[in-house]
Amino acid sequence: MADTLAPPAPQAAGGLLLRHDEQGIAVLTLNRPRQYNALSGELLLALEGALSSVAADEAVRVVILTGAGPAFCAGHDLKEMRALPSQADVEALFARCSAVMRKLVALPQPVIAAVNGLATAAGCQLVAQCDLAVASQDARFAVSGINLGLFCSTPAVPLSRNLGRKRAAEMLFTGEFIDAETALDWGLVNRAVPADRVMEAARDLANSLLAKPRDALALGKALFYRQLEAGLAAAYDDASRTIACNFAAPSAREGVAAFLEKRPPAWP
Repeated sequence: MADTLAPPAPQAAGGLLLRHDEQGIAVLTLNRPRQYNALSGELLLALEGALSSVAADEAVRVVILTGAGPAFCAGHDLKEMRALPSQADVEALFARCSAVMRKLVALPQPVIAAVNGLATAAGCQLVAQCDLAVASQDARFAVSGINLGLFCSTPAVPLSRNLGRKRAAEMLFTGEFIDAETALDWGLVNRAVPADRVMEAARDLANSLLAKPRDALALGKALFYRQLEAGLAAAYDDASRTIACNFAAPSAREGVAAFLEKRPPAWP
């Protein structure tokens, strides 16, 4: 299925992050291709601001995050990190990155990573932290900080919540690359497609989400992440309250009525 949407001209956030909207889909593009989209402090700040803007934009139903050029994201900008004057500045940089990762989870809209190429260290962390991911068959993934004497501690957080423990530990302890098919098999990505179909496949997935009621997706996404961090009893208590609240919402009433009346739903 070929792309039929002609996106408007992208909007730049300091040139480091591009955004264009396509009929309910906000596409955010990391735009440091010469640096393999490494996460500088300024790029993290731009991404945090863009996510805040998207969260408040009711016209946006789904977010796609991708990279310009041949890479998705090569992690933190090590040259910039090395030049930081103090330990406090390094801690502030990682705190900003962690805030961006938490914002991806808190965002009411689903976020799809369209992994167009290399995703290493904090770039692999971004893939793991997005709700869904579509990868080029040419993409490669690694949390390779250990090879520099720098264990990928922050990427370990979402990686260990996406993969089985031993697979996450293998990536973190060895720093070795895995290919897209392995990432698919291990649960890091949802789909692996030919390189020229990455954005098409991400939009297809986004379009399937556009057909779902916005309020139910937002409520469900929040519950999904909350219950992951809770014990079994607390998770069931939360889920029971959430689905009861959901059942009373207009979209659920319409969806149930449409099912019983054997017609397509007309979401409010």
